[in-house]
Amino acid sequence: MSESNPHVQFIWGIAELLRGDYKQSEYGRVILPFTVLRRLDLVLAPTKQAVLEEAARLASLELETDRLLREAAGQKHFCNTSKLDLEQIAGDGKNVADKLRVYIEGFSPIVREIFDAFSFDQQITRLEKADLLPLVLAEFLEADLDPKRVTNAQMGDMFEELIRRFSEISNETAGEHFTPREVVRLCAELVLSGDAEATSNAGVMRKVYDPACGTGGMLSATEELVRERNSAADLYLYGQELNPETWAICRSEMLLRGQDPSNIHPHSTLSSDGLKGEVFDLMLANPPFGVDWSKDYEKVIEQRESEGESGRFHAGLPPKKDGALLFLQTMLAKQKPVEEGGSRIAIVFNGSPMFGGAAGSGPSEIRRWILENDWLEAVVALPEQLFYNTAIATYVWVLTNDKRPERRDKVQLIDARDLWEPMPKSRGDKRRRLGPSHIKEVLDLYEALGDGERSKICDTQELMFRRITVERPLRLRYEIDEAAIERLRAAKTFEGLIRPRSNVKDPKQALERGEATQAALVESLRALVGFSSRDRGEAESKLEDALGSVERPSAALRRALWDAVSVRDPDAPVVLDDHGNQIADPELRDHEHVLLTETVEDYMAREVLPFATDAWVDESREKIGTEIPLTRLFYRYRAPRPLEEIDTEIQDLEAEIEELTREVTA
Repeated sequence: MSESNPHVQFIWGIAELLRGDYKQSEYGRVILPFTVLRRLDLVLAPTKQAVLEEAARLASLELETDRLLREAAGQKHFCNTSKLDLEQIAGDGKNVADKLRVYIEGFSPIVREIFDAFSFDQQITRLEKADLLPLVLAEFLEADLDPKRVTNAQMGDMFEELIRRFSEISNETAGEHFTPREVVRLCAELVLSGDAEATSNAGVMRKVYDPACGTGGMLSATEELVRERNSAADLYLYGQELNPETWAICRSEMLLRGQDPSNIHPHSTLSSDGLKGEVFDLMLANPPFGVDWSKDYEKVIEQRESEGESGRFHAGLPPKKDGALLFLQTMLAKQKPVEEGGSRIAIVFNGSPMFGGAAGSGPSEIRRWILENDWLEAVVALPEQLFYNTAIATYVWVLTNDKRPERRDKVQLIDARDLWEPMPKSRGDKRRRLGPSHIKEVLDLYEALGDGERSKICDTQELMFRRITVERPLRLRYEIDEAAIERLRAAKTFEGLIRPRSNVKDPKQALERGEATQAALVESLRALVGFSSRDRGEAESKLEDALGSVERPSAALRRALWDAVSVRDPDAPVVLDDHGNQIADPELRDHEHVLLTETVEDYMAREVLPFATDAWVDESREKIGTEIPLTRLFYRYRAPRPLEEIDTEIQDLEAEIEELTREVTA
């Protein structure tokens, strides 16, 4: 809905009454619930007398009256049994606050829950103390939100526009709960691009879900987009939201759109899935970036252990500092079976879910699970500075369990990082936006499914790799010098010879014995200073001579002595264990990523053995890893500027600094 919509403009103007008594960021706490109240009042007006009569008839009957009263009101989800209405409350002019509370108490429980979550009772008290309540109510009575002239869809769009405006003047709200409109539109377009029936078939039914729904923008945008192209479509919107006030806003919007507000569930989706067992046709989300999920950790672990592979989180767990991938797993767990039409998903991420975590880690295993099931269809890299509370790079993932034949076993990567236009006015960190032409270009690239400057098609196996451990043999020279003696002195085992122990009968005697052992060993080694050999047998003989002065030397002390005299030498023979096997040198250990499309043998022959002929792979350490290296695949080399140009720029800056310094010191 256009920002110039007269209803939006009028209601936005009411907020001016709050100036001085409320901060700008608090305006929405008053204006949004009053907008809901005014709309519901007008919706119920034609049937109010019928509801009151039915309420009187049912008063003495032990029946579930709310359902019958809703039928009398002609509404699926709510009614009001109060004899008051907003016109009466304002017209009387006395006890406005008390009467307003009585009126709100007359609503169905599902509506009262919304006003409770808005903390509207507190706002009534605050407005009353500021002598603003009659003024605000009177202004809202001038807002013509009658359903005869404003449809549910128009009302929903208008409410969403108010949410957006209030979000933009509150950095906190914008950052946590509001996704830029054009990003929402892109996600909805991408989800619907593979669902032609939703936008063409009359009477088609679709269930839409957002596990981190905020104020409901993703849900509303999807409904709006479908109805633009197919007004006969039947959409049901579902979601869950943690923040109580935001949950109330979302429920309000669903109510105003004619949706069932009870489909929007409260509390954390991760620890308490309000829609467990449900499946959906279309799913969209912008889960919070980098938000710690420690509060949900115990519940998530409990679910993972009790539900196993049938649960949401069996594929893996991300680090506690970022739970975004848990939301995606929740969505994937709610896919419809392919034989029933399958599901389509769009989710907004930062870079971490794409390549965070080493092979075998939780994030890598989650990506592996997705790729092995061939669910990931496309990833779109968005411009930076699109969001209100962060300027970081963001990405839209598109997933489905029902890929078209030409997309099977493939992932499309789209680079839209430079498709943007500047904002007329910056909003927090948001300095850029996607214009309609940019969204169209992304959709055209997606539909074309081709390789080019902005689009790459990868086989799923190209995004998976083996993390192999490449070993090199240990080669040592044995050298006894003052440096070796100092290394021995610094060894924990050597220091432990004089460390007090609680289990000895005579600590003083034990200390003296330890000091004597230390001194004897050092003296024996000092007598061998100058010895150097690559022959382990010869070195062993010398060290046994040195250990002869030690009473019952421990295995740990022997290791410390060997470590002290051992020096790495690339020309020395390979050190073997007791079974004649080469011992690997941990300092030369390396890890390599080998794509699944290539054999380890071919990779080693090309990349490793020409430079390290004695290298080998420790197969026991092999792990499968996954990453989506979008930025690397779209890397474009840019030649550095000529040195002469840089020198000139530096000289100009130095001259400017000197001039500024003179002005300050003059």
